[in-house]
Amino acid sequence: MSDRDLRLETVRKARRIVIKIGSGVLTHHSEIIDLKMVESIAHDLSVIADTGKEVILVTSGAVAAGRKKLGLNGKPKSIPEKQAAAAAGQSTLIRFYEDAFDKRGKRVAQILLTGDALSNRKRYLNARNTIFTLLHHGVVPIINENDSVAVDEIKFGDNDNLSAMVTGLADADLLVILTDTDGLYDKDPRKFTDAKLISTVRDFETQTTGASTSSSDTGTGGMVTKTEAARKAATFGVPSLIANGEKKGVLLDIFKGGETGTFFIPREERIKGKKKWIAYNINVSGSLTVDSGARKALVGGKSLLPSGLKSVKGVFSFGDLVSICEEGAGEFARGLVQFDSDELSKMKGLKSSEIVGRFGKKDYDEVIHRDDMVIL
Repeated sequence: MSDRDLRLETVRKARRIVIKIGSGVLTHHSEIIDLKMVESIAHDLSVIADTGKEVILVTSGAVAAGRKKLGLNGKPKSIPEKQAAAAAGQSTLIRFYEDAFDKRGKRVAQILLTGDALSNRKRYLNARNTIFTLLHHGVVPIINENDSVAVDEIKFGDNDNLSAMVTGLADADLLVILTDTDGLYDKDPRKFTDAKLISTVRDFETQTTGASTSSSDTGTGGMVTKTEAARKAATFGVPSLIANGEKKGVLLDIFKGGETGTFFIPREERIKGKKKWIAYNINVSGSLTVDSGARKALVGGKSLLPSGLKSVKGVFSFGDLVSICEEGAGEFARGLVQFDSDELSKMKGLKSSEIVGRFGKKDYDEVIHRDDMVIL
């Protein structure tokens, strides 16, 4: 199937879609929310919903909406100022959306998330069930990070990352990120006049290295954070589109089969159930480094054994989430360990028979079972 046909088929079949709107799009890079843009978004999403698709909106803009209330010029200069602006602006932002959707006969509900809400398995399931219940009742979930209380330890980092996490959380079929450029270019189009738009990305490693790192006065991320969000969605087996949200009717164009923006093709296998929670949990307790042979085995679907371990970092216990890195390279997998860090430090590199001989027992054969591991 050609890239064009695959895109058309993906958009046609997508039943549940996550749409992410950035502050730059909502404000046109000014210091206030553009109500015409809010109206346009509400119109397009309502039309899409009327075709039988379920839409989930991940939106920035609370801080931008709150700056006017606090009399701030430009970005807040401190965390307390940003949190105060978010607290002041969140009610304004949701009111704008509620009014715009109400004109089109659509109901909305606000969900504010922090990273720890999804790191805790029980709270993750609660958030998931809330989204599913709202969709069942025909309500559009409008999701934002709870910036008024978020600190570094519980922040998603940016709403691009949040949108990818919501994509996995909600079992979505497609992620659409609207930004202020036409998509991913081979180089920064704001600096190079010969920059070319990449219409389709199949290989993240080779095709995203030239992504723009620019950011706006109102937003917190550039194209790098958007391609990382697409990469994370691809890990779940979900395709993504990055398109220009400042173009009138861009969402309708996408769902009518237009080839606007950049289409990201995911892995063939979709991650389900607990593995999605493992894949994007922000609370990683430590890391394990393995040799190239172990990496090959893990990518091939095997469990991690002590013999493949080269080093152990961090302090963690049975059941904690850890990163798995290849020696001399970065993270390529995550999983839930079956031993604590002290035990693994003593067991690394040993074969099963050697472990029993040295310690007199062995509770598990695997350091991390393949059912508790996600290859990123």
